[in-house]
Amino acid sequence: MPRKGFEEVVRPHLEYLYALGVRLTGNQAAAEDLVQDALLRAFRGFAGLRNRQQPRLWLTRVLTTAFYDRLRDTRGQDTVSVDEDFDLFDTIVEEDPFPYSDRVHLDFLELFDDVKVIEVLQRVHPSHRTALILAYVYGYKAREIAEITGAPLGTVLARLHLGRKQLERELWDYAIRNRLLVSPQEART
Repeated sequence: MPRKGFEEVVRPHLEYLYALGVRLTGNQAAAEDLVQDALLRAFRGFAGLRNRQQPRLWLTRVLTTAFYDRLRDTRGQDTVSVDEDFDLFDTIVEEDPFPYSDRVHLDFLELFDDVKVIEVLQRVHPSHRTALILAYVYGYKAREIAEITGAPLGTVLARLHLGRKQLERELWDYAIRNRLLVSPQEART
């Protein structure tokens, strides 16, 4: 039977798949549905898995493909505009009342706990968010992300760049909107 051993190979990675699903979708119920969909797809394709000793990359690919398919079904082809001129750290320095502080950037980042970061990440375009999570949460290299997502390496590098820019902007806007910081306009009055 070609699917023999599926559970033994996949079970150790269920927690990882669920955590990745939560980070991609932003909520637990959607992550559960996504993981269930991915496991069904993995079961169907299990006979084609070449390296059963290290299936994590393959399972990550199956899950991200299921995520992208769901996005296509619900959102269609959307575009994203990214303010590439915005630089979070330059903005912080410009607005900092104590510009010689070495901690100003760290102080800003400490405003965000894990829940807030996941909330802000949901505002980043899904393909950019996926690249950011795979690179900065799970430590995949750009070539591995290209293999996982099926995108060319140049596209992955662009998604990482644009994702960082969009995340910086979203972090700044979130901080102002939620009064974690005093807006620059309020500080001047």
